[in-house]
Amino acid sequence: MKTLVKFLLLIFPFLMNAQVQTEVSLIKYEDLEKRISQEKDKLVVVNFWATTCAPCVKELPHFIEVNKKYSQNPNFKMLLVSLDMARDKQKVINFIKNKNLNAEVVVLDDNKRMNTWIPKFQKDWEGEIPVTLFYKNGEKVFFNNGEMSLEELESAITKHYNL
Repeated sequence: MKTLVKFLLLIFPFLMNAQVQTEVSLIKYEDLEKRISQEKDKLVVVNFWATTCAPCVKELPHFIEVNKKYSQNPNFKMLLVSLDMARDKQKVINFIKNKNLNAEVVVLDDNKRMNTWIPKFQKDWEGEIPVTLFYKNGEKVFFNNGEMSLEELESAITKHYNL
């Protein structure tokens, strides 16, 4: 019995880190912008993706791995922003569970105003995904249009913020 208790105490912190979301918030652009700008002295990694985007789904394991590596660092935050339709919220939740996404996931429910908010993230971004941005104190420090390998993601994090 003592051995079982010791084992559970030993693995408990790892189990807590691996928690997967069971709910997602539907947010508007202004809410997303506010969440990004409120994070002070952190590198905020924001990835725009969708469950129907093959390159997005292909790169998500890299984001999961990076988030596992840095999630305990108080200077790091990852936010996965789904561009799936609000009516597909349950599909996103099922996807999160199936893929064991360990980063925070939100659904950007602002499709009617896409032409307004897309250029606010990057002037020449036309809305194609996947797209990854890094922010520090609300200021964009990195933009990548397209799929990222694990090596590219790690390299960009190392270059833009010493974690």
